[in-house]
Order: sequence, then structure tokens, then C-alpha cells
Amino acid sequence: MAYIGKTPITGNFVKLDAISVVNGQAGYTMNNGGSAFTDYETVNQFLVSLNGILQSPTTSFTVSGSTLTFASNLSTGDVIDFVIVLGNTLDIGTPSDNTVSLAKLTATGTKSSSTFLRGDNTFAEAGGANTPAFSAYLSSDQNSLSANTDHKITINAEDFDTDSAFDHSSNYRFTPQTAGKYFFHGQIKCSLSTANDFVAKIKKNGSDTKNRRMENVDQDAVNISCIIDMNGSSDYVELFGRFTNTTFNAVAESGVTTFFFGYRLIT
Repeated sequence: MAYIGKTPITGNFVKLDAISVVNGQAGYTMNNGGSAFTDYETVNQFLVSLNGILQSPTTSFTVSGSTLTFASNLSTGDVIDFVIVLGNTLDIGTPSDNTVSLAKLTATGTKSSSTFLRGDNTFAEAGGANTPAFSAYLSSDQNSLSANTDHKITINAEDFDTDSAFDHSSNYRFTPQTAGKYFFHGQIKCSLSTANDFVAKIKKNGSDTKNRRMENVDQDAVNISCIIDMNGSSDYVELFGRFTNTTFNAVAESGVTTFFFGYRLIT
């Protein structure tokens, strides 16, 4: 992964090379393995012991680049016991070989010595497509819908259809031919002359699966979502609407306001 600026170091303790005190000197070069040390973020990561006493960052010493500077000059006889630098915030360091168990690498699924992801049943199979999938809409107003009757919404135009599984010319249904659990969402925009109760439905194989009822609908959009288990051969889903008022006909508006889409979640 690329970073802007300095790449963060891992979060282990780093003990710097020994530093010899020079009489009358406050600033000292920090080295790690003979090389100048600059892999830190803040002075508060430093543990500095001088004459057996831990020093207070910022107050007793500061750091800049590879230089550690004490608040006052040191004298002959002073001893810098050690300088230890703690890892950066949120870093966990590099685990030793053979110290991470399979249980730490996966939350669910069958563990094995060679795989850590569930290749047979994972969400989008770790980067695969959520297909079959479709997105379609009503391209022209659907008029004269009689009351107290389930009317299939004639979703007759497509944004996309990955597996040619949505029939937008006659049956207006999605038949995926691939088994799995699918997410579906539909929206029906109503255009009514008076307020009315309306029920949006997603049906599987012609039978109600999920219904959503809204009261006093006139110029509203009614939404419905659900997850349905589909087989790999004949199962299909359709979007329906039902008006309860018996005194007038209704309209399902076209365009971006009435649509239906779905996609496979898992096998």
C-alpha cells in the first residue's frame, strides 16, 4: 500500500544503539544498528533513561530527525542507560513464524491448512461478481389498473441483465437459473386522483413472498425489499401492485420512479 510521506513502521519495541555522553553536550545522534534512526512519529514514543531515571518527553528531552536533545548539557559521569522507541499508533508489529492460528485468520467457515476463505460459500466469493443480476424499469405509464386486484408491473426496459435472466418483453420476471440467496428491491410510483391504500408485492413463482402496505397513497413511491432463496432451474420472481379503492382506476408511473432490481448474495 502506498503512503503520502513517510511509511509507518511496525509496532515493535526498538532499542537504539548505546550513546556515550560527551561533556558539555546536549544533542546526540540516534542510531539503530549503526544507521541513523528516524522511524518514529512523536517524542512521546520514546523511553529515555538518564542516570537510572526515566526522562519526561518534551520537558526533559526532545527529538528531531535523528537527533535526541536533552533540556540541558550533560556532564562527564552522566550515563544514558538506554533509549527505547515504542511502535507507532495502531501498529501490531510482525508476528513470529508459526505463531498465528487459523482461528485468528477467519471468522467463519471450515478451516484447513491451505485455505482461509470459504471458496464454496463466501459473499461474492472473495471478489467474484454478485451475478446473476439485473436492473430494469417501467418505460411507459401503466394505466387503468382495476382496484382490489394484483397487477404485475410491466417492467419492460433494462439497465443491465448480466445473464439474460430477466424477461422484459412478455413475462416481466427474473428466472436466474443459478441457485442461491438473492436480494431484490422494487419501487412503484403511484399517480392517483385521491388518497388510496396500496400494497407492493414481490412474488416468487406466482405466490406472495413479501408485501408492503401503505395507507393514504396518492403521489407516493412505495418500496419493498427482500431476500429470497432461489433454486437453479425454475424459480422466478415478479413485482406486483394492488390498490384497495373500488371507485377508480390507477396508474403506475414510468421512468426512474418505477423499477425492479436484484442480485445473488451467496450460493
